Amino acid sequence: MRAWTTLLRNVIERSADSLIVLFAIFIYFFIRGLMISSYELAVEHAYALLRFERALGIAWEENLQAWAHGVPGLIAAMNSIYIYGHWPVIALTLIWLLRSYRESFRLVRMAMVISGLIGFAFFALYPMAPPRLMPELAVVDTIMRDTSSYRVLQPPMFTNPYAAMPSLHVGWNLLMGIMIYRNSRHLFWRAFAVVMPVLMWVATVLTANHFVLDGLVGSIVALTGLAIAGWISQRRHSDRAPDSFSGHPAIAPTS
Repeated sequence: MRAWTTLLRNVIERSADSLIVLFAIFIYFFIRGLMISSYELAVEHAYALLRFERALGIAWEENLQAWAHGVPGLIAAMNSIYIYGHWPVIALTLIWLLRSYRESFRLVRMAMVISGLIGFAFFALYPMAPPRLMPELAVVDTIMRDTSSYRVLQPPMFTNPYAAMPSLHVGWNLLMGIMIYRNSRHLFWRAFAVVMPVLMWVATVLTANHFVLDGLVGSIVALTGLAIAGWISQRRHSDRAPDSFSGHPAIAPTS
């Protein structure tokens, strides 16, 4: 009977964890879609970022896409990475963590929520257009030009075209990579955990959906969310821990 009770409790807990993630993702996209700012303001901020990149010597968006168009199959590969390397990878990683590594699942879930909230602040206070919407840049949105798959995975009603900064496409893939690397001992999956976020960063630039710095800031935001989530998790564990002395539970004095 105890085994059935434990099984039922685990099923309920995992179902609740899954529903929380699904609800959080829906709320993220719903609110993100509502945060539509003016095109003029978003482009103004994008030009400011572009000038900053040029000052740093890393305004590579045009040259990189022009080079990529000259490499057979590269743009198609980048499109696939951008589309199928984000939400499908996140979903499969979260399912794996939920089944086998519950603490890591809850940690990364909290990190995604916190970094998502930071992202909301950026989207609301400093909206930014992506390179594909800037008339000055000779780049093209290869995702929309070459495929309709992205519209299925992320319907237009839930998208904000002026939410380029920060790129949580890169940031959340980095979180998945950290969790895979931390919990897997298989060399292939550890290599995948390292390479996957880097390829996503490259894909966001080559498809003209993000500036170079968008991915860097997205990574910083995601790591900040993970650090805060880790701190909260440690506080919770310390609060739950019984009082101890020399490794033994504290014994209440008798009267």
